[in-house]
Amino acid sequence: MSGGGLLAGPDGAPRCPWGLATEDYVTYHDTEWGKPVHGDDALYERLCLEAFQSGLSWLTILRRREGFRKAFGDFRIAAVAEFGPADAERLLADEGIIRNRAKIEATLANAKVLAGWEPGELDALIWSHAPKRKGRAPRTTGDVPAVTPESTALAKALKKAGIRFVGPTTAYALMQACGLVNDHLAGCVSREA
Repeated sequence: MSGGGLLAGPDGAPRCPWGLATEDYVTYHDTEWGKPVHGDDALYERLCLEAFQSGLSWLTILRRREGFRKAFGDFRIAAVAEFGPADAERLLADEGIIRNRAKIEATLANAKVLAGWEPGELDALIWSHAPKRKGRAPRTTGDVPAVTPESTALAKALKKAGIRFVGPTTAYALMQACGLVNDHLAGCVSREA
């Protein structure tokens, strides 16, 4: 991220600068990013989408999210755990998603692992890594880290549990997206909303 501060949005309210790049980002920034997400399937979806985003723009994923949901059975862990080799080949041909074999295989393998977990176990594991202390609100995008000790620990815990394609940076992006941390800049209209 660059070192930018708040910018006025279409309604004149101050927002994080990345949240104004496109209308899709404005909506995502204002209604989803940084809001608490709970539930195993909902967190599995975010985990998968963050993995697919690795090396790409989040906008690419955001604009294909409905295609991902359709292709991956709305990210219901139990449904995706039943996918087999024919489904993997179908997904590789699906133009509505990112057709990356390693990411697709990780998504399917992760569902198989998570299908063996108790209900609420993924939610509990992820949320157990939320920082205990609230830090100061970042003033510029340059103040927002890409990795933290908590995201490193979360990535390690997920990997130890058999979850693939998640490193400390992906784990931190998940933490930001799912509200474990609040990285809206100080004064952003969505920080306290």
